[in-house]
Amino acid sequence: MMEDRNAGPPREIPESQRLRQHPRDRFAAPQHQYDLDEVAANLKQELEAGQAGHRQQTLYKRGPTTVALYLFGHLTRLPPHRAQGVVIMHLLKGHVQIKAENESHDLHAGQLLVLAPGVEHDVVAMLESRMLLTVHLDVDAANPSP
Repeated sequence: MMEDRNAGPPREIPESQRLRQHPRDRFAAPQHQYDLDEVAANLKQELEAGQAGHRQQTLYKRGPTTVALYLFGHLTRLPPHRAQGVVIMHLLKGHVQIKAENESHDLHAGQLLVLAPGVEHDVVAMLESRMLLTVHLDVDAANPSP
């Protein structure tokens, strides 16, 4: 979802160190239903989880589409990054400020922001917040031809 400018190949986490079921098993079924309140409560309970004040769980990933739930603590942030696909941020609870290139967006519960592929953006939680993120990768943007 986030493009890490210093990332190498993804590393495999040993089963004994996983917080959750392996993605190949979690996403194998053809249908998935989630109680987002329950997912959020479970995320808050995870020990040693969370980066820089936020927690996240990928709910679905198949092909170019990823859906994830993010929980943000007050004044926590995601640094500037971009995705090579359409980014849809639906704020479920709280208040976040999103800077996307030269524009600033205040999202409150029930609001949605859609970004085109490649738009650099960052997120700052002004209040404890919950956000549903969907990214649909653009295969052409992610793999430009020479």
